[in-house]
Amino acid sequence: MKTIGLIGGMSWESTVSYYQIINRTVKETLGGLHSAKCVLYSVDFQEIEELQTQGDWEKSAEILIKSARSLEKAGADFIILCTNTMHKVAEKIENSISIPFIHIAECTAQALIDSQISKVGLLGTKYTMEQDFYKSEITQKGIEVLIPEKKDIAVVNDIIYNELCQGVIKEDSQSQYLSIINKLVQKGAEGIILGCTEIGLLIQQKDTPIPLFDTTQIHAQASAVLSICE
Repeated sequence: MKTIGLIGGMSWESTVSYYQIINRTVKETLGGLHSAKCVLYSVDFQEIEELQTQGDWEKSAEILIKSARSLEKAGADFIILCTNTMHKVAEKIENSISIPFIHIAECTAQALIDSQISKVGLLGTKYTMEQDFYKSEITQKGIEVLIPEKKDIAVVNDIIYNELCQGVIKEDSQSQYLSIINKLVQKGAEGIILGCTEIGLLIQQKDTPIPLFDTTQIHAQASAVLSICE
């Protein structure tokens, strides 16, 4: 079994989900008392969030590169970054290590292809929705990406940082998300990417008939499968 290196803490709420999904997948696949071999480097999200707000992606990249190198030294066979937004610096991390880096958007794009989705709505932080670093990984596979209108982007972003990242789950916020999802469906979205690792804490497939692509679930499962493949 390969050892998974996880860069977590962004937020720790969703990192918990990664750990659960990875271990559950390994157990369901191998049976018995099997669990995943993994090492975790959990960063201080307050520091990362402040750098995001300042637009200092270089400094945040330095922090995550240090994390990745520490995981490599600790024996990780590959690295996963347990957040969507910080994949903005994924290339810098990948270039700083000698072991594979498993990109969350690439895993998500493959899930969309497998489901024959040609047009998808994207929810996430304002950085993920508005900037191209994430969307380009999807569009280069021939899939059109739709994002909410400006005021809805602000709503989605605020709920992520002010509620979900702090473990706060509100029924009203769920209703707002579902309304925004419906608007994207009306624009032609055949599915919705839950492109922030916390959104799955608020919205699940049982809440809407439109296919949801929970990036936490997709990324964690792909990593677990990779860890047990020869």
